[in-house]
Amino acid sequence: MADQTTPATPISLLIVDDHPVVRDGLRGMFAAAPDFEVLGEAADGPEAVRIAAALDPDVVLMDLRMPGGGGVAAIAELARRGVRARVLVLTTYDTDSDTLPAIEAGATGYLLKDAPRDELFTAVRAAAAGRTVLSPAVASRLVSRVRGPGNEPLSAREREVLELVARGTSNRQIAASLFISEATVKTHLAHVYAKLGVNDRAAAVATAYDRGILG
Repeated sequence: MADQTTPATPISLLIVDDHPVVRDGLRGMFAAAPDFEVLGEAADGPEAVRIAAALDPDVVLMDLRMPGGGGVAAIAELARRGVRARVLVLTTYDTDSDTLPAIEAGATGYLLKDAPRDELFTAVRAAAAGRTVLSPAVASRLVSRVRGPGNEPLSAREREVLELVARGTSNRQIAASLFISEATVKTHLAHVYAKLGVNDRAAAVATAYDRGILG
């Protein structure tokens, strides 16, 4: 009788990390398991986007801090292109400045590199199925952010939008400048207002200067 835990088709992976020894270790780990298939590797964000678009993996294991281009920008670009792969962040860092932007950019999950092998395998299976996977440390941090509105940091894109607002730029001009739709600009502004605890553009700019978000 076939093992019911092994899918008929292996889960395909793309491994993204700027350290060859890390890529080799992950490739070896997954190659030894029958229900996974490593399609390729990338050493930085832009390469990851190109390879993911070409190879169409089920899951991308994404490092965040890479000299040739970081993971957050790559995650956002994969989402923009409509690439179906789920992105599971696998990194050494669990600080707010890393976790929140990655999840906001579209990552399905976030694990630390010291996760046990079985936990990593379980996380990849869950990500492939579209389920959110978070390490306990990251999960507790996100919960505390949700419970404490007004203290949540702005994402990089939200700061970009706010900086343009501070210069008196209209939504239409912001959309053109950032190559996004006006509807997306309005969504970013809504998030900014919620995070800063304000209701309009002027108050958002004033509060951002007061908190040192804008300098």
